[in-house]
Parts: sequence; C-alpha cells; structure tokens
Amino acid sequence: MRESRVSYRYAKSLLDLALEKGQLEDVRNDMLLVNNTIRENHELGVLLRSPVIKTDKKQAILKAIFGEKVTVISAEFMDIITRKRREGELEGVSNAFLSQYKKHKNILTAVITTSQGLDASLRQQVLDIVRGSTKSEVVLEEKIDATLIGGFVLRVGDQQVDASIIRQIRNLERSFSENPYVKEF
Repeated sequence: MRESRVSYRYAKSLLDLALEKGQLEDVRNDMLLVNNTIRENHELGVLLRSPVIKTDKKQAILKAIFGEKVTVISAEFMDIITRKRREGELEGVSNAFLSQYKKHKNILTAVITTSQGLDASLRQQVLDIVRGSTKSEVVLEEKIDATLIGGFVLRVGDQQVDASIIRQIRNLERSFSENPYVKEF
C-alpha cells in the first residue's frame, strides 16, 4: 500500500512523540503488529475504510484487537486517528512509520531475489558485502522467483545488481538480433 501525505504526517508525529517519550522501540513493535494484522486480515482493512460503520464501533473493534497488546501511546494514537475519521489510513500510517523509523535509525533494506533461496552462509556473505559498501545497518529481505533460472537480483535502495541467468540470456538474444555485418558493395 502506498502511503498518502496524511499517513506520512501522522506517522511523523507518532515518531516524534515516541522519541520524546523514549518508547521508540515499543511503538515500532506496535506498528509492526498493526501493519501485519491489517495486511493479513483483509476484512479488517475493509471495515476500517468503510464509511457505513460508525466511529465508536471502529474504536471498540480496535481496542478489542489491540487493547493490551500495544503501548498507551499507540492505543491513544489509534483512538485519535479514529476520532478524526482517518482509521482507513491506519495501514498507511504504520507503513510510513516503519519507513521513517528505518530512516531515523539509518537502516537500509536490501532485497535479494533468487531462484531457490539462500542458505545461512550465503545470506551472511551477502549481508557482509552490502554492509561493507553502505556503512549502515542492513535488513535483508529474500524473495524467490523461479523464472530467474539461476543467479540473483540484488536491490539496495535505488541501485540494482542483476546477475541472473535470465538476464544473461536476454543480453545474448539482443546481441544476436543485432547484425554487425555491413555488406559493402
């Protein structure tokens, strides 16, 4: 889900409040819980975006789901969002908060796509290489795409290294389709 400006602003204010209160890690865990819960339960997301369901019902549902599982800051924040009728933005706010948290902590996300997956030693080698080149903490996400045939695609920020077999095959196809032969009369 793409974050809107409203989501970004709410997330920024929550981040500032969490920093001020010294509960940044607790609020991050709360936002992870909220994000995963909404993403895994499609009905909850639909319910939160529904204009038919009244605000007090939505507040009761959020309290029932997250009640004792989240900090006071997060619970009150969700209450404020529902009173302002922005509960449909809750997933976007949690996404925006998590990305702002990573930016604040200087954490980069590296996404590696392979055809089969990585074993522990190879995963550690990739992490070491990326950490060495970026000088910051790195979180490695793994994706599996069987169409790559072999090799990998590594994306860190806006940079990408494509060392997949399918890419090499496409490069060969392109070079064979070009005709370097020039017939001279």
